[in-house]
Amino acid sequence: MPDENFLSQVPAASALFLREEEVRRGIEYLFFGHGSLWRAIDARLAEHELGRAHYRALYFIARAPGITISDLLALLGITKQSLGRVVKELEARDYLTTRPGGRDRRQKELRLTAGGRAVEAAIFTHLRDAMSRAYTHAGQQAVTGFWQVSEALMTPRERARVAKLGSET
Repeated sequence: MPDENFLSQVPAASALFLREEEVRRGIEYLFFGHGSLWRAIDARLAEHELGRAHYRALYFIARAPGITISDLLALLGITKQSLGRVVKELEARDYLTTRPGGRDRRQKELRLTAGGRAVEAAIFTHLRDAMSRAYTHAGQQAVTGFWQVSEALMTPRERARVAKLGSET
């Protein structure tokens, strides 16, 4: 259980924040923060016999119901074969359904079933709680800075995809 009252040991970024040592510190915080966030849900995923790839698919389908296979491939940045395996497993567990696209019948649209929505929501609760604790500790200005740095790391295409997420729900 994370210590809710920890005192941050993060030094203020120096005016020389582009020095190698400062950049390395940021990369290390990304690596360890990312790992900690995912470890926060690994036990929940294991309870459902799911992996991180399954959850990422569930998450983005929940954020964009009706997303096509090709759009989900672009969001996840994985191979078609890997996504195909994940989709088949989630479909076999009755967590998602596929149907022909409304505009292009050759495309498959993905939607979560009630069971898929319940599993995604239960796992998301743990991610949300971990992020909320970190956000509360860091404060609004730091959260805005985190978003700005994260956004600056993305390509223009990725930024456009992120901006659209959740707007169709």
